[in-house]
Amino acid sequence: MKLSTKLTRAAHLLTLALVTWLGAQVFAAESSWPQQETGAEAAGLTEAGIARLDEAMREIVSNQDVAGMVWLLAKDAEVATFETAGLARIDDQTSMTQDSLFRIYSMSKPVTGVALMILWEQGLWDFDDPISKFIPEFNDLKVLASYDAAGNVELEDLKRQPTMRELLNHTAGFGYGLFGNDPVNTAFREQEVLGSSDLDELIDKVADIPLMAQPGEQWYYSIGVDIQGYIVQQLTDLTFGEFLRQRIFEPLDKQDTRFYVAAEDHQRFAEVHYWDTERGQLAQQAHRPDRPSYLDPNRLESGGGGLVSSTHDYARLLQMLVNEGDLDGVRLLKPESIRIMRTNSLTGEENMQYGIGGPGQPGQGFGVDFAVTYDPQAAGTPQGPGTYYWAGAAGTSFWIDPVNDMFWLSMIQAQGQRRPGATNMGTVARDIIYESLGVKYQ
Repeated sequence: MKLSTKLTRAAHLLTLALVTWLGAQVFAAESSWPQQETGAEAAGLTEAGIARLDEAMREIVSNQDVAGMVWLLAKDAEVATFETAGLARIDDQTSMTQDSLFRIYSMSKPVTGVALMILWEQGLWDFDDPISKFIPEFNDLKVLASYDAAGNVELEDLKRQPTMRELLNHTAGFGYGLFGNDPVNTAFREQEVLGSSDLDELIDKVADIPLMAQPGEQWYYSIGVDIQGYIVQQLTDLTFGEFLRQRIFEPLDKQDTRFYVAAEDHQRFAEVHYWDTERGQLAQQAHRPDRPSYLDPNRLESGGGGLVSSTHDYARLLQMLVNEGDLDGVRLLKPESIRIMRTNSLTGEENMQYGIGGPGQPGQGFGVDFAVTYDPQAAGTPQGPGTYYWAGAAGTSFWIDPVNDMFWLSMIQAQGQRRPGATNMGTVARDIIYESLGVKYQ
């Protein structure tokens, strides 16, 4: 063999080795389960069913209902499908990949719930503890009694202190500012509670705003999970982010989950898109000027909606929950704690007029930081009883079916005006999955 040929071959092998190494670095966070799909048969599903599922998700992307998507279905700890389609960013035509990073918004909430349950197991708080035990600033909270269009507002004293249980299931009475034109939610927006620089500032602002209702009387999607993050700080003398890193992210090998996007990961960050009705096409949404950028390491450590994560990372959290607290030999929580989290804690006596995607809907309740389907027949779903789920404001969503040892995770970034596929994709995926299992509606 000529020297030149040898050198060419050596260069080729070196290049191949370099590409392989670089690929390993890109997917460093994916060195642990799930590295890849094992297929429908391994997961106890039909090949035809999974092929139909993948096709349906790709069609949603090809129809321009969403710019791009990553989806993962796991059953019996086997990955039936882990696929991608479309773009992470339209403006620079960056493709969606398995390791793309997403704003998971309210899918941060179950992570916060896990953090609190770790501390519950340590005996540091109890469900019937008043919140003011950990946040004295809440001792003198007032309650909105009435208001009128002229701006007249009447407040009343607390009948009793809201409890930790009510904080966890959104019946403590707090507002949020995401919706509603009442004086409470208006105050949340005017005081820019969600734009606070840190959790101390957030608590100071919330303490000056009245509750929507007396504790236990009304279910209202609230700032409660951000308050939970502050309580974690109070109980541990660690920042909330540091506690999550030490007690959840590192034990679960979640290298992509944090409150900001690191500089070296900017290229992996998927942007939010909306349907531009005037131009009849998807458009990339500008970053919000009223909130710190996701590229800023000093962002508010919001347990209610601040985390960034990858599909791989979040799937590891979900599999830990499926396994009732354990993953890869690392036990985060006891099975008892997971069962408490996924058990409906609402009494049925609460005013449910403000139900969002769960409470207020037939057969749906709420556990610890996610909704629970306690009656599938009433809910009109083929999922098993005790299925629990939640979603994020930009369309990320998951559900876990403990009866069938299965979870579904889909990651998109869509806000504002949405096309039907972006809204209905969860239902489409669910029905195909259960048809593949041979499960009909209850």
